[in-house]
Amino acid sequence: MTKIKVIIPAYNEEDSIPLVIQGIPDMVDEIIVVSNNSTDNTIDNAEKAGATVLTENRKGYGYACLKGMDYIAWTSINNQKNRPDIIVFLDGDYSDYPEELTKLVKPIVEDNYDFVVGTRDKKLREEGSMTAPQIFGNWLATSLMKVFFNSKFTDLGPFRAIKYDKLLSLNMEDKTYGWTVEMQLKALKQKLKYTEIPVNYRNRIGVSKVSGTIKGAIFAGVKILGWIFKYSFKK
Repeated sequence: MTKIKVIIPAYNEEDSIPLVIQGIPDMVDEIIVVSNNSTDNTIDNAEKAGATVLTENRKGYGYACLKGMDYIAWTSINNQKNRPDIIVFLDGDYSDYPEELTKLVKPIVEDNYDFVVGTRDKKLREEGSMTAPQIFGNWLATSLMKVFFNSKFTDLGPFRAIKYDKLLSLNMEDKTYGWTVEMQLKALKQKLKYTEIPVNYRNRIGVSKVSGTIKGAIFAGVKILGWIFKYSFKK
């Protein structure tokens, strides 16, 4: 039976995190919420909803994801039965539909894909759920990946599933905004078998910590482009 674990980075998502956890299908073995220096009731609400909760005080999306991975590695060493087959990354703001996790893992389980990205298709997006900088940034990043790497990616969507052993082989390192694009670039470099699945996307609960601020949008854009150009000229 396929063992699936979910990692959810969360920074001040007290209102949305219970909804996210409750919407995740029963096929998931463990839900891991990583509180990224939250100052509200994110931790309490996630625990009450049944998640394993970790704390990462260093701010950054990548820091939170790496914390979740470190926990999985540690529990797997101590008990090989805890080692997952698939890791799913999901945001804690309830913008994605957690129940669509079954769609994301299906190509891995049934068709032996290594990596699946949930794409926020325009036809399935709620109006206003993505800002203009987000839409432009996704277009620019995926267009550059197509030019430099012959990529077929159309989105940098955070809702994604990957085989655990393939995730480990990527040696992920980005600590902040470049996590998603780093994963996709390394997947291309390692020639992982990947695909995209269109997913529904709605307006998040609360204010975005990245696209909701000018500073966040600029830093995210710089980090994403930096990763692309770094790998474009890397042999």
